[in-house]
Amino acid sequence: MESLNPSNLFFAFDKIKLVKLARFYLLDFSSVDLLKLDNQLDNYIFDMRSSDDFAYLKGIGNLTKKLVEINRYIIYPLVYLLIKLVLTLPVGTASVERAFSAMNIVKSRLRNKMGDLWMNDCLVTFIERDIFNKVDNELILQCFQNMKSCRGQL
Repeated sequence: MESLNPSNLFFAFDKIKLVKLARFYLLDFSSVDLLKLDNQLDNYIFDMRSSDDFAYLKGIGNLTKKLVEINRYIIYPLVYLLIKLVLTLPVGTASVERAFSAMNIVKSRLRNKMGDLWMNDCLVTFIERDIFNKVDNELILQCFQNMKSCRGQL
């Protein structure tokens, strides 16, 4: 989000856009929080532009580190929350895109009648394959071999 970029003394800062962005996060910002955020943003931008600590920062990641480093995240908790949400947004978008790409690979025309639960299991193992590659197959085989039979006599 360009409005939070600290470059050129927060040249692109736009309070209206930031409040509008916060309205999308209903679980994180109540209506009272939105009013507080509006006031916090005024104080925040004045503080950031007048402080030498933030004069030469490049990027939102560096801004976040500096806020924590000098404890300004405590003074502006709602602004800090908004920054954290903005930083996690690209990760969430990329995860969804990877999931849809994986779904196209797993669910081909041959498997078009695949049930939702089975497809979900296949997608999890495909998307998180780096984790599943660490699991020892021999341990899984031994676990199944050591199971007792569930057959009962009639």
